[in-house]
Amino acid sequence: MVSSLQRLGCRTNFTIKNVTEYMLPESKEAVYLHQELLIIRPAFEVFAGEFAAIQGVHARYDYHHNAQMTRFPKRLHKSLTETHYGLAFGFDDEQALEQFIERLAAIVKGA
Repeated sequence: MVSSLQRLGCRTNFTIKNVTEYMLPESKEAVYLHQELLIIRPAFEVFAGEFAAIQGVHARYDYHHNAQMTRFPKRLHKSLTETHYGLAFGFDDEQALEQFIERLAAIVKGA
């Protein structure tokens, strides 16, 4: 996954506790890689069906919570304090990941 993200031009900002923050190519849109899952902002939930329709892409239907995803909004989850959260997706292969990133980048650019 890491090599595909780099090949697509995603920039790495940091890695903390198995969570790596990437920025989409030519954008300031953050995505996070955590244990073979790619997590995007919950604002993209309206596109979840479109992403899941890409062959080899599998949406996780629960929000993914992690304190290290600092660019994402927070909500209460299993504690008294709010935690950052987003939408998680898994991939069968590198091609599915590449198609997903290309579509996400196009959405961010307004295409």
